[in-house]
Amino acid sequence: MPELPEVETVRRGLAPWIVGKKIKKIELVHKGGNRSSTYAPLSSVEGAKVENLVRRGKFLWFELNRDLALVAHLGMSGQFIIQRRSADVEKHLRVRIDCGDRKREIRFIDQRTFGWVAIDKLVREDDELIPQSFARIAPDIFDKKFDRTAVISKFQKKNSAIKRVLLDQSVMSGVGNIYADEALWRAAIHPERISKKLSEQEISTLLDAVSFVMSEALKQGGTSFDDLYINVNGESGYFDVELEAYGQEDEPCSRCGTQIRRITFGNRSSHFCPTCQPKRSAKRKDEAKKVRVKRG
Repeated sequence: MPELPEVETVRRGLAPWIVGKKIKKIELVHKGGNRSSTYAPLSSVEGAKVENLVRRGKFLWFELNRDLALVAHLGMSGQFIIQRRSADVEKHLRVRIDCGDRKREIRFIDQRTFGWVAIDKLVREDDELIPQSFARIAPDIFDKKFDRTAVISKFQKKNSAIKRVLLDQSVMSGVGNIYADEALWRAAIHPERISKKLSEQEISTLLDAVSFVMSEALKQGGTSFDDLYINVNGESGYFDVELEAYGQEDEPCSRCGTQIRRITFGNRSSHFCPTCQPKRSAKRKDEAKKVRVKRG
């Protein structure tokens, strides 16, 4: 599933092309391209001007000069492509957007139909209006509203595996399976360690790791393992060659040489180095060793 770096890459590609233009026509080619809970028909934004293109986590918001929001989620395989109007219709074409260009249009293509384009009503968050979809997810680590202290506090209250907390979009949005594994490897934290048992310094180090790996992925246009994720020009991302943990099962850890392991919990896979990312912290190991010495 596309995560923050992939969605941000798409946003950066679309923004120069669509911001400032009017949506002349938006066509739902296949019902799978529209969320069932859409607030209004897609046609309700025809004639609206796109004033900005905003992202929160994995969501895109086409900010309009109307009291409605056009929002999108790529799901597992959604793609926004700037395509020639004369090009053949793709097999999995779901939505097409005409912004008045005589040669090109925007097409939303989605093979697995988990992605969508929909109309949202606007709701108030603090002093501004945002799409209703945004209200249920937390700001991501690059968002101006991201409150590092508050997020660390949330992590310290969660009695759940740290990998699950990283994936919880109500805590911090934008992180999926790939970048969770990469950040945990970089921070040397086992994915099954309990979040509230991590020290404040460990959580802070983890947030730094999230920021680093996502920034590096953005430089490479995101991560592509197949053609299900491409940018608006049809190009793949190249961060997959930089991956240290995710998808590296049985490969040697670049830090210590130990084979990367893969485990499954909560219907998800996690990749980690059993040497660099011990399941117990060094402090807890020392405490356990002292107890054994005393009993001995």
